[in-house]
Amino acid sequence: MKTIEHWINGTYSPAGERTASVTNPATGKVTAQVALASVQDANAAVAAAKAAFPAWRDTSLTRRTQILFAFRELLNARKGELAAIITSEHGKVLDDALGEVTRGQEVVEFACGMPHLMKGSYTENASTTVDIHSVRQSLGPVAIISPFNFPAMVPMWFFPVAIAAGNTVIIKPSEKVPTAAVWMAELWKEAGLPDGVFNVLQGDKVAVDSLLTHPDVKAVSFVGSTPIAKYVYQTATAHGKRVQALGGAKNHMIVLPDADLDLAADAAINAGFGSAGERCMAISALLAVGDIADELVAKIAQRAKALRTGDGLRGCDMGPLVTSVHRDKVSGYVDAGEEAGATLVVDGRAVAPDAEGDGFFVGPTLFDNVTTDMSIYSDEIFGPVLSVLRVDSFDDALATINANPYGNGTAIFTNDGGAARRFQNEVEVGMVGVNVPVPVPMAYYSFGGWKNSLFGDTPAHGTEGVSFFTRGKVVTTRWVDPSHGGINLGFPQNA
Repeated sequence: MKTIEHWINGTYSPAGERTASVTNPATGKVTAQVALASVQDANAAVAAAKAAFPAWRDTSLTRRTQILFAFRELLNARKGELAAIITSEHGKVLDDALGEVTRGQEVVEFACGMPHLMKGSYTENASTTVDIHSVRQSLGPVAIISPFNFPAMVPMWFFPVAIAAGNTVIIKPSEKVPTAAVWMAELWKEAGLPDGVFNVLQGDKVAVDSLLTHPDVKAVSFVGSTPIAKYVYQTATAHGKRVQALGGAKNHMIVLPDADLDLAADAAINAGFGSAGERCMAISALLAVGDIADELVAKIAQRAKALRTGDGLRGCDMGPLVTSVHRDKVSGYVDAGEEAGATLVVDGRAVAPDAEGDGFFVGPTLFDNVTTDMSIYSDEIFGPVLSVLRVDSFDDALATINANPYGNGTAIFTNDGGAARRFQNEVEVGMVGVNVPVPVPMAYYSFGGWKNSLFGDTPAHGTEGVSFFTRGKVVTTRWVDPSHGGINLGFPQNA
């Protein structure tokens, strides 16, 4: 059985004594072992990044951009390979995995514009014969700690911007889905990235803590559950690092009485059950306003029952959950919802998946008559469980969302422009969709929530991502007028 190793300084680094199993969640079969880093492994990865930093920092923006373009072209030509890797280790269906790669590639394309994004400003004669200009400079080695649910897209939210800005990177992928990161490392090498600029440290909490506390790591980007995000933020900032830590979510979708209920039902299915609900932007709570609930729930139930659950390589609509432990956790929440008195309209625990072996499946699950004191509402289940809450008015729906401790994503479905405008203005959530159920912004905007969904001031990618991976410097200059500038009739050229 193969062992998935670290990638340090442009080559594979052998695993030590500790390893963990990598499982295909659609079949339940162990497919590989992954290295679990020691402190010494982490130190080696950081040392490689530190050694590569001075030369990469001083590489011209033109050359950095050329390498990013080469990576983009290689990724575009071979993204089907990466999608298949994601499906085999995470379980999401192949089309969804391909969509993940495509959305990540948008950030690569955004980072190709780094020469423009790194431009400073200039003021001539701010004081008599004194000029002032600003520049943005890279930080040094930076760490990216990514979750299991997006093995390619989430790392690509960060490393293209970090690398284009002149930093070096150590990425710690989830040990559940380790192959995508080293596959991308090989692609970077093929694109011409110097050794040591992109490193992959496989592992668990030992690797994470080593990166959070290492004095040579200058910044940390993290995506995961809120308790861990809070831990990452507190630990890394206590060690003098800048941190962007994206946490969990409880995303709501309001449906007003004037909405197109078929459109809303389709959107609820797509946003609630895509990737088996293992998305931080999944809609898990639907607020039906007024007397539309019966009709809307019936439409959602009809669609949910028609979904085909199974192996993501077989053209199914929805794949498995990532591990047996997580499957049991999600099933436990379904049990708890029933016990609390919610109406179980569609029960995914008894799904018959289209798959071989003993995979980790829970089918689409729909609850009605959910209240805010139930655990299926208050907790982030991270599975294919959609809860419908019945509310009397727009104001009640808005108040429910704003009272929630999370503020990642939300959506409203309506044909009333005034209601939509008021919603986007007053809702206390970082990313808002109007008739768009999963409002993940394009790469030139930034991704990040409010409240317990983001720790640190800076969200991912976009111009704020550029600010995170650079630091500003302001230079004030005074020169004595030259008495003789010399003569050169040649056309001025840039080096």
